[in-house]
Amino acid sequence: MTAMSEERLTEAARFHDYRYASNPIADGTLRGVPAATWGAELHELGPTRILPLDSSATLGVVGPSTTPGLCVNFVHVRPSEAIATEAAATTHLFFAMRGAGATRLADGTDFAWHSGDLFILPAGGPAVHDAAEDAALYWVHDEPLLRYLGVVPRQARFSPTVYRRAAIHRALDAVVHDPSSASANRLSVLLGNRLFPQTMTITHVLWAMFGLLPVGAVQAPHRHQSVAVDLVVDCKPGCYTMVGRTLDAEGRVASGQRFDWHPHAVFVTPPGLWHSHHNESGHPAHILPIQDAGLHTYLRTLDIRFARANHGGGSDLVERAG
Repeated sequence: MTAMSEERLTEAARFHDYRYASNPIADGTLRGVPAATWGAELHELGPTRILPLDSSATLGVVGPSTTPGLCVNFVHVRPSEAIATEAAATTHLFFAMRGAGATRLADGTDFAWHSGDLFILPAGGPAVHDAAEDAALYWVHDEPLLRYLGVVPRQARFSPTVYRRAAIHRALDAVVHDPSSASANRLSVLLGNRLFPQTMTITHVLWAMFGLLPVGAVQAPHRHQSVAVDLVVDCKPGCYTMVGRTLDAEGRVASGQRFDWHPHAVFVTPPGLWHSHHNESGHPAHILPIQDAGLHTYLRTLDIRFARANHGGGSDLVERAG
C-alpha cells in the first residue's frame, strides 16, 4: 500500500465564505435552466435518426442534456426502418407522437404501439424500434443525472409498462366529469406505477401528466422545484403558456415570457418559475409535461404552489391541485 502525501490529500480542498457560496445560481457560478423551445419540424422530415434536444452548452454541463438531470430526444423512424435507443439511464419514457410500430428489447420482450401510446422501459440493453409507418417517438431518460453522480444503473427498478392511448383518455375523462373538478386548477391525470405508491409517479425519477386545456381556459399560475419538459400533444393556434418569476396583484404571471403551443413541439419550464396555461383557440388542447418530480417527491423537495386567481396582493398560496 502506498501512502499519499499530505499535499496530495489536501490539494483539492477549498473553503468558501457562506455568504457568497450558499447560492451559486444567484451569482451565475451555477447556470440556471434555460426556458428553451424545439419545433416539430425537427422530427417531421429527414432520415431515421435520434435528435437530442440539447441545452448542455447553456447549462455548462456534459451533453447531451436538456435539463441538469434529463435528456429529451425526438426519434424519427421512417416506414419499414428501425432504430435502436440506448443510454446509461434508470428510466426511459417514450410517447408515440405519430405513426405506429413495435419495440423489441434485449430480453426478447416485444410489443406494438400506436400514436398516443406511452411506455416506460427500465435500465437494460438497447431497445429497437421498428416503424410500420412514418413514426416519431418522444424519448426522455435520466442519463445526465447518472453522469453527474458518476454511476451506472445496476438493476431494473420496474418492468416495461405500456399506457395505451384509450386508457389514458378514459382516466382523463373520469377526472373531467367528476363533479368536484368544476373548480380544479388543472384537469389532468398523473400516470402512476404500482411499484411507486408513495410518490404516485410513473417511475422513481419521472412524473408524467396528461392534461386537458379546455376551450377558454385560463389555468391559474403554479410553480414547483422540478424541471418540466412540456410536449404539446395537440392544439389549435391560440394556446400558450406564460412563464415568469413573480405574480401581479391579480395573481397573474407578471412580465412573463410567452410560449405559444404547436402540436408535437416542446418547451422547458425552469424550476421555481410561475407558469399559467391559456386556451384562446376555440378548441380543446392536450399537453404532456414530463418532470424529474419523482425524484423531487421522494426527496420531499417538490414544493408545488398554486396561485389563487384574484386573491389580491399577489401572495403565493399553497393549495391542492383540486
